[in-house]
Order: sequence, then C-alpha cells, then structure tokens
Amino acid sequence: MDLLLDTHVLLWYISGNSLIPSKLIQTINDETNKCFISIASIWEIVIKLSLNKLEIKGGFNTIEDFLENNDFELLPIDFEHSKRLLNLELIHRDPFDRMIIVQAQAGNMTIISKDAYFKDYNIQVLW
Repeated sequence: MDLLLDTHVLLWYISGNSLIPSKLIQTINDETNKCFISIASIWEIVIKLSLNKLEIKGGFNTIEDFLENNDFELLPIDFEHSKRLLNLELIHRDPFDRMIIVQAQAGNMTIISKDAYFKDYNIQVLW
C-alpha cells in the first residue's frame, strides 16, 4: 500500500510521539508499504519553523536525514496536482492539506492523518 503521511504524522513519527496509535505505527513500519511525504509538508514545516511556531529537536536537517535513512520518498508537486485543486471541493481550507489530498487522489494513495476533514473527500484515510 502507498501511504502519504500528513505533516503532523511525520513530525510525531520522527519524534516518537505516542499520539500515533500503535496500529498505525505498525502500518508505517510494514516494509510492504511505501511511505511518501509531500513536499507541501516540508514547505509547511519550514514556514512554521521560520515563524517560530514549531521546534524540531536537532533542527530541520533531522527531517532530511530521517527521510534518507528510512526510505520515505519525497512526493513532488506536479502540474496535474495543481489542476486537481481547481475542482477540489472547499471542505478543508488549509492549503497544505488540500495539496496532500489531491496528491493522494492522483496517486491512489492512503493518507495517514488525524485530521477529520480528510474523510470528507474521496480518499482512503487511516486513523
């Protein structure tokens, strides 16, 4: 299964936060699943760091190191993703989450997120 982790899931997973249910940790750790992180999540993290709304132990470079060392694939934003935003129903207003939603739709991916709005879209969500 192709998994697209929402930004908070990535941050919690990296930090070992116990807010992620153990069943989802097992799903992420399952080597038969492929884990993706949207570049939109990286962008969101950088913005929050620069506004001092987020702190990451070890700094921003720990995210890049984590992605490289754990075979998480960075998912770029392409033109097709942007076109899909034109028709995405305006249920969720967060621009980063909206991009994650269309990326999941385009790639037939399952999103791991605690965000309740995700379930209002035509996507597979785990939480």
